[in-house]
Amino acid sequence: MTDSSLLPRLSRTDADKPGVGIIHLGLGAFYRAHAAIYIAEAMEKSGGDWGIVGVSLKSPNQRNNLAPQGCAYTALELAPSGPIPHHIEVVQDVLVAPENPAAVLDAMSDEAVKIVTLTVTEKGYCHAPSTGKLLQDHPDVIQDLADPSAPASALGFLVRALDIRRQKGQRPFTVMTCDNLPENGHVLRGVVLELAALISDDLASWIASEVKFPCTMVDRIVPATKAEDIDTLGDLIGKYDASPVMMEPFRQWVIEDDFVDDLRPDLGAVGVQLVENVTEFEDMKLRCLNGTHSSLAYLGYLAGLTTISDTVGEPAFARFVKSLWANEIIPGLTPPKGVDLQAYADALFARYQNPSIRHLTWQIAMDGSQKLPQRILKQLESGLNAGRPMSGLILAVAGWMRYVGAVDEKGTSIDVRDPMAERLKSLSDAADTNVRKVQALLSVSEVFPTSLQNNSNFVAQVTAAYEGLVTRGAYKMIEVYND
Repeated sequence: MTDSSLLPRLSRTDADKPGVGIIHLGLGAFYRAHAAIYIAEAMEKSGGDWGIVGVSLKSPNQRNNLAPQGCAYTALELAPSGPIPHHIEVVQDVLVAPENPAAVLDAMSDEAVKIVTLTVTEKGYCHAPSTGKLLQDHPDVIQDLADPSAPASALGFLVRALDIRRQKGQRPFTVMTCDNLPENGHVLRGVVLELAALISDDLASWIASEVKFPCTMVDRIVPATKAEDIDTLGDLIGKYDASPVMMEPFRQWVIEDDFVDDLRPDLGAVGVQLVENVTEFEDMKLRCLNGTHSSLAYLGYLAGLTTISDTVGEPAFARFVKSLWANEIIPGLTPPKGVDLQAYADALFARYQNPSIRHLTWQIAMDGSQKLPQRILKQLESGLNAGRPMSGLILAVAGWMRYVGAVDEKGTSIDVRDPMAERLKSLSDAADTNVRKVQALLSVSEVFPTSLQNNSNFVAQVTAAYEGLVTRGAYKMIEVYND
């Protein structure tokens, strides 16, 4: 394999750059493998100035990687038949917020910018996932309020940029989240309005009446890019790309068609589903895909399995996930019009099997305290209330509890990446029995709603599942579930 760093650097073509119409907060791999490509295709098909300026909210790494190649990058489609490279030039520039917050606010307050998109992960919303409310004591929120010229969070930049536009008498931009949250536009609108109200009642009222926050559902598996992926790509295209993205062939984007002054790219022309209500689509995806992804991630990791394809390659785990869909998830869903939920689950299983997608269980397990309420707990609670057996998802919750204890079944430390990692591990370590460990973790109100904390049936089942994981191991407990 060639050391790709010795190859010529990837660069832009001589094509004219489009004007900038979109600012994106949190320029990570998923957005560049999903929404950015749709936007590039929409401009190619229908025109318009919808170029993207990305904003890194924490680290300069993305800017440092993309700037020397004119912000062009390769999106490598990992098809079962072989990789297919796509050259993407829709990103025009990358700003680093901590280095120059004023430049970010200037860009967002430019009247040419009609949309601000976000992929900041669940933890980037500075909210309690169990309630959706703004965490006013969050360090970034404190910074947002203390220094208007230098916000720290995505919410802070949104509120301050909108305030600049309001004071100038300009029209606002549409705020469109592309993160995996149920009713994500409503959640984002709620925390933005809470933060705005702490600054000015007039500002909050203006945002409430003038700004649009369309809900979206996004779907594409985007595994983390590794050093060897960059070298493999170098062999394929003969260029060094410091920041490519890996992606599965499948993609889907469903958007509530609600934009300020109806201004948006012609996304419908390139396969985006523009609808009146996203809820049924996002419920289907969050529960069928994200819920099973997290379940497989925690239990698969504990069983010593590295990727999702490895995990579903084990017959016991394949039976487990198919049972989750058939018995615990699909019965609680209302399908979008024209969608066969069993066929959707079958297609998901085929995607999980794709050996070209090295989607790490450890990667999916990140930020579980933020993901668990949306992906698993809501559907688990509704199933219990409906009288359905939910032992598979309960086992997944117990798997998360075991995982955040930060020691695997062989006694090896787990590198838990979670904003609450230290607190969760401390709670687990301080408890001297399995029962008390479960009780301690269930007490975390940011994760578990009171209704589940007080549900004796759930508490008894998750305690038994946790004890089973400790004494018998994840693989054996999957086999027990299947029996």
